[in-house]
Amino acid sequence: MDSQKKQIIEHYKQTMMWVRGLESLTEKEWRTPISRGKWTIAEVIGHLTPWDEFIITKRIPYLFKTEMLPAGPNVEIMNQAAAKASRESRKEETIQTYLHVRERLLEEIMNLSNDQWKQTIRIGKNELTLFEYFNGLTEHDNHHFNQIKSALLV
Repeated sequence: MDSQKKQIIEHYKQTMMWVRGLESLTEKEWRTPISRGKWTIAEVIGHLTPWDEFIITKRIPYLFKTEMLPAGPNVEIMNQAAAKASRESRKEETIQTYLHVRERLLEEIMNLSNDQWKQTIRIGKNELTLFEYFNGLTEHDNHHFNQIKSALLV
């Protein structure tokens, strides 16, 4: 297996285990903002799911085709809708939905060939490798997980 592909797969496996660990949070902790005026832990985790779904349905199937990629969603609208849904859902439901969708994303990534990891893809005006694309997504995950870790230490 390509080492870059392996690195991305490991990241996604670890995120699933880490988020599963959040099931032990109390309801108060789960609904705690990551910092003053920011989203709660519930909202942060909940907003990751629609982005994973977007990658599964609107990115991966189009990455190696000549046709244009579907337009991305309005970030603000999608994030706000996900945050609202997380506020209205039980912790277990938000976590299970995240895990289910993340597992689907992981399967899609595992189905990408080693050769595809070496190809350049075009997203908008940017050319990048598949690893660079997914590495950017892992950095986004890590940013939010570090915010959660900091909030839980307070």
